[in-house]
Amino acid sequence: MIAILLRDMRLAMRAGGGFGLGLAFFLIVVVLVPFGVGPESALLGKIAPGILWVGALLACLLSLDRIFALDFEDGSLDLLATAPVPLEGVVAMKAFAHWLTTGLPLTIAAPFLAVLLNMPDQGFVWLVVTLGLGTPALSFIGTFGAALTVGLKRGGLLLSLLVLPLYVPTLIFGAEALRRGALGMDNTTPLLMLAGITAGVVALLPFVAAATIRINLR
Repeated sequence: MIAILLRDMRLAMRAGGGFGLGLAFFLIVVVLVPFGVGPESALLGKIAPGILWVGALLACLLSLDRIFALDFEDGSLDLLATAPVPLEGVVAMKAFAHWLTTGLPLTIAAPFLAVLLNMPDQGFVWLVVTLGLGTPALSFIGTFGAALTVGLKRGGLLLSLLVLPLYVPTLIFGAEALRRGALGMDNTTPLLMLAGITAGVVALLPFVAAATIRINLR
């Protein structure tokens, strides 16, 4: 399992499709927003939670189609499916590797980019907390979507269409918890809902994704 995790992290870093592409896209989204909505600092600070969460969500989406595509093309996915290791564990390690190379760098970089959007001072801690809680859910949901489309030619667009609706609850509760935290309001309820979604998808989706891969490989 650890070897699979390290292998996927090395592939993501060498190919440049992991944290490099995601961070560049996240930066572009945050930089472009003031050009679209105007330079008013009060308005930017008000919409910053939503913009930062949407940017992180779209950045995670960029590299999802690579989770299983390379393994399917070179045949190693068939070997992993028949290897004496649980395929569910392999799927979980691949999702964890995706989070380490995409979600974690976004979580670390987000406070620096939030300065450009005039995020209130008390919101920086909650930005890290909500992205740290929510981005694992994005990676595990995305891994399930990648399992559904494995083997399909040009499945990237279909993957986006399948995964984006599943991202909505995470986006709603993550952005709301950040908004309330940035305004100094009580954000316990959306924060607990966000943590519950993450715990649920981490516990269940590796089993569903593994079953989907077995069906697609038949």
